[in-house]
Amino acid sequence: MKKLNVGVFGATGMVGQELLKVLYDRRFPVKNLRVYAGQSAGTRVNTPFGEKIVEDANTADYSELELAFFAIGKKWPKENAPKAVEAGCYIIDNSSTFRYDKEVPLVIPEINPQAIGDSRLIANPNCTTAIATIPLWQIYQNFGLKRVVISTYQAASGAGKAARNELKEQAELYLDGEELFCKEFQYPLAFNVIPHIDEFQPNGYTKEEMKVVWETRKIFGDEKILISCTAVRIPTDRAHAESITVETEKIIDLERVVEIFGKTSGIEVRDDPGRNVYPMPLTATGKYDVEVGRIRRDLAFGDKGLSFFVCGDQIDKGAALNAVQIGELVAQRYQ
Repeated sequence: MKKLNVGVFGATGMVGQELLKVLYDRRFPVKNLRVYAGQSAGTRVNTPFGEKIVEDANTADYSELELAFFAIGKKWPKENAPKAVEAGCYIIDNSSTFRYDKEVPLVIPEINPQAIGDSRLIANPNCTTAIATIPLWQIYQNFGLKRVVISTYQAASGAGKAARNELKEQAELYLDGEELFCKEFQYPLAFNVIPHIDEFQPNGYTKEEMKVVWETRKIFGDEKILISCTAVRIPTDRAHAESITVETEKIIDLERVVEIFGKTSGIEVRDDPGRNVYPMPLTATGKYDVEVGRIRRDLAFGDKGLSFFVCGDQIDKGAALNAVQIGELVAQRYQ
């Protein structure tokens, strides 16, 4: 396989660091790896590929790269992605900047790899969407989907490094009986849950919740699916959990559902309630697969209803892993 000149932008952040790990773990065909950042430019960083000097993202020469991963904020890609594409570089962007652009494919390789087409700019979905759609796609293909109702339980690290650290500091203060402070969240997250992620929209939903609606429809190529989501921040460190209930077009065969999930790449079935086996952040953290369990008929929707619980590492399948999987599809084009 031809090896590529690869750049990771935002290499010192959580997703950037995980991108480097996943590229190495999956033996991505890297000829020359270069790492970029903004404020960290000029420093040295240890990577699985050896020590690297962090280059200035703002002065990158994209003609020297064949593939670049962007994990560097929301505004920066809007200005720099067009420059990279013009230089002939493929871009996989982790931000929400291009997800809703009709001209930019939004890709989950297990679902819609063909969507890449001739585009050199590819958007990576929101973490919550990526985790939910792996099992939802199987239901959609085999039973059809009328309605989807999702409640998410999202870890502090989904809001970034500072949020992750704030939770730990708040927990220590709480246990010591000290007054809690809030910088990253609207309220103290330690020993609390906050039903507010991203900005509220005119329809009463938050943008995080609407991302699940918009992105699922785009990835599935079906604007008719009725989707409702409530997104909640919870005081866990890593890995998002989601409770999902669906109403299907066809009658649900529960045994077949379990069998389909068990055979699906990217899913680990953890569904043995009698032995206390079910998806949890503790078991999903660091895994590439999405855990699926608590699989049961839904009492509200009858024989066309299904409920299940999923948990996935939002930094891996929710970001870095999915981006690298897209990169693997791009790499095949150079062969």
